[in-house]
Amino acid sequence: MSTDPRTSQPTRFPGEEPQEKPGFETKMRTKPDHGEESYVGKGLLQGQVALITGGDSGIGKAVAIAFAREGADVALSYLEAEQSDAEDTRRWIETAGRRCLLVPGDIAERAVCEQLVARTVAEFGQLDILVNNAAAQTTNDDLADIDDDEMQNAFQVNVFAMLRLAKAAVPHMKPGASIVNTTSIQAKVATDSMIVYATTKGAISSLTIGLSNLLAPKGIRVNAVAPGPVWTPIQPIAKDAETLETLGQNTPLGRAGQPAELASAYVLLASREGNYMSGAVVPITGGMPMY
Repeated sequence: MSTDPRTSQPTRFPGEEPQEKPGFETKMRTKPDHGEESYVGKGLLQGQVALITGGDSGIGKAVAIAFAREGADVALSYLEAEQSDAEDTRRWIETAGRRCLLVPGDIAERAVCEQLVARTVAEFGQLDILVNNAAAQTTNDDLADIDDDEMQNAFQVNVFAMLRLAKAAVPHMKPGASIVNTTSIQAKVATDSMIVYATTKGAISSLTIGLSNLLAPKGIRVNAVAPGPVWTPIQPIAKDAETLETLGQNTPLGRAGQPAELASAYVLLASREGNYMSGAVVPITGGMPMY
């Protein structure tokens, strides 16, 4: 049975409290849907190994659950402060009958990026899928409010880490492997209060195309998913309760997305189902255009 996309998920988030960085699922009043009860795998990633950054919660958690149910073992990258969220994600992966490796650390540091790949390969003996999903979000009221240290950290996490992880991962990847990056609708709309974040997301879209061209001769595909407003722990950071309550109501579908609604796109791009897709940026934005 088909469902109405306007009302199939919550349209309001009343009583949600703002959070400090990095944001925690465990502190959210309205819990995101990661597909815990709904995602059904088809064996599309059987026997593969995936490394997912920002895999403790939000989109990364939904992708981890979907990948596990498709047959993949999963390594999760996250900040040490997010351990409790990561443990819950591991529980769902292991419930699906797959192995999970937890690797905490700040990917703003070059050595951490290298260690993530090394530990994944040491634990599982291979690396087939890299999902560059982690992101640092900054906001500003005015140009003068942009903090230089925050700006540099945003580029370290959102852009430089993707390059470093790809550089470390590719030597272990075989033809048929894939990289999936998370960009954003902000790459195109660039909201005035999110200048730095939007700029990093624009860079990710360009990076995706560049890496796709560079790695195509190796048989490695590179694509990106561009979410619109999605109900994840990144949302309560620097947003007031009123803004949080109405998140996503400016989209044509009139609501925010849920992480579970993005997971299948990552599965498509990582699996043989998307074998002729490379250099693509797939918008999942509730109808907001990206062109």
